[in-house]
Amino acid sequence: MTDAPHPTRSELEALQLEQLRSLVAELFPANKFYASKLQSAGITFDVSSATDFSARFPFTTKAELVADQLAHPPFGTNLTYPLNRYTRFHQTSGTRGAPLRWLDTRESWEAMLDCWAEVFRAAGVKAGDRVMFAFSFGPFLGFWLAFEAAARLGALCLPGGGLGSAARLRVMQENGVNVLCCTPTYALRLAEVAAEEKIAIHTFGIRTIIVAGEPGGSIPATRAKLESLWPGVRFFDHHGMTEVGPVTFECPARPGVLHVIESSYYAEVIDPVTRQPASRGELVLTTLVRTGSPLLRYRTGDLVKCRRQNAEGRAEACECGRFDLALEGGILGRVDDMIIVRGVNIYPSAIEEIIRGFADVAEYRVQVSTTQALTELRVEIEPVAGAVTRELGARLELMFHKTFALRVPVSLVSAGTLPRFEMKATRWIRG
Repeated sequence: MTDAPHPTRSELEALQLEQLRSLVAELFPANKFYASKLQSAGITFDVSSATDFSARFPFTTKAELVADQLAHPPFGTNLTYPLNRYTRFHQTSGTRGAPLRWLDTRESWEAMLDCWAEVFRAAGVKAGDRVMFAFSFGPFLGFWLAFEAAARLGALCLPGGGLGSAARLRVMQENGVNVLCCTPTYALRLAEVAAEEKIAIHTFGIRTIIVAGEPGGSIPATRAKLESLWPGVRFFDHHGMTEVGPVTFECPARPGVLHVIESSYYAEVIDPVTRQPASRGELVLTTLVRTGSPLLRYRTGDLVKCRRQNAEGRAEACECGRFDLALEGGILGRVDDMIIVRGVNIYPSAIEEIIRGFADVAEYRVQVSTTQALTELRVEIEPVAGAVTRELGARLELMFHKTFALRVPVSLVSAGTLPRFEMKATRWIRG
């Protein structure tokens, strides 16, 4: 529990309704994308309640946004103001289809900086801390927001762009860095390079590592491996999207639980097939403060499990004192990442949970093949240096069989064979 009081559930809901009404009023008729979309569906722009909003307003999908930008290049029509009011350009990675270009006004940018400041505050980052951003800055939104938000808090910010892993480690060591921001995969890679270079990362004084970009920060086995490689460090998970912004931060009191920043997002969870409300399903977000390039009921594709109420049906504060929506286990995976192997539903996070439970595995890759409508998995494993590899593959195969009742062949490859990743890891190869 922090000293500062957190908004009650009723206060959060009252704020969200006020923001929803203000947002919808601002979009009509200025935002051509939503004005056209809602008018063609016969939607009136009044919002009597959050329930009314969810019942009447349609979902927004990425496919719609991509089609809009293709039809109205380069930025599409989801812009509430004249183009000369926009000062920031970002772009999605395009790993799941065509990339989306996203623009922000100064006001929308400031609102998202407030969100990232909330992430930092939850992680205990404060003025005077020295924060290393271990990635090459590109068109992705999160890099720039995190850097500027940390600077605004009064932290000393060290950019790691253009440096190799060993050089980044030395910058951290020589400049007294105590907070690191990177992907979970890259935190593993930095520890691996430190061992190769005989750099004692346990002497750095790193207190906190904030991870994002992949679900690994909330996968128990991956988290345990990270904590073993970075002794004494507290890991904080976070997630967001370029088209949505910074959405969640890890609960300070409950590792592996993500809180949605509900003062900035109206969140829903739906069954991805029936589209009805569910406790486990797809996260749907409305951006309450990103008015310049908003999203209403955006289907994120993120699979989550939430708990809004206690057994008696009452809203209940988290152990940290917050009433913000709690996502148990963080981001569990992507709705469209699930594959069916001989009738068994498998998510990549479930495979990672098993593999990271083996200390002798340095890196892995999953090959997915489909022959005559039959999908099969094959896993490649790269052992850590000096590991005793005898029976490692057989033990992994046994664990896969126990978990999924499937035979998943495992092969070992030599050191340095599998790729390492600074950004989002691409471990699943479909062919």
